[in-house]
Amino acid sequence: MNGKTLHERAAARAEELPGAELTHPFGPEWDVFKVRGKVFMLQTGVTGEAIVTLKSDPEESHALRSQYADITPGYHMNKKHWISLHPGGTLDPEVVDELVTESYLQVLEHSVPKSQWPVDPATFGQA
Repeated sequence: MNGKTLHERAAARAEELPGAELTHPFGPEWDVFKVRGKVFMLQTGVTGEAIVTLKSDPEESHALRSQYADITPGYHMNKKHWISLHPGGTLDPEVVDELVTESYLQVLEHSVPKSQWPVDPATFGQA
């Protein structure tokens, strides 16, 4: 997946999530997606390549970095709780969708009061 496709795919998934909003608090070079005012995804090309940075469970983050060469510790974020996705050949669109959704749910569960949740993380996405 090239950088443009990575950004487009991640943004498309983020925009589908209930209560998600796109902001630019760090200027036009950074797309910052939030739910209820809390960041769950950042996108930029300031490093010279397109990257997507997402919240991730620390144990899951380690496993993802071991499994995918295109996943590294989060750029400019807490390396334990955030990961960055890079363009390349190891990430498929479904993995990007899953990681964006997981980041969104992580932020809801750990940073947003339950009374403000736009969805129930325990049942979101189930038929």
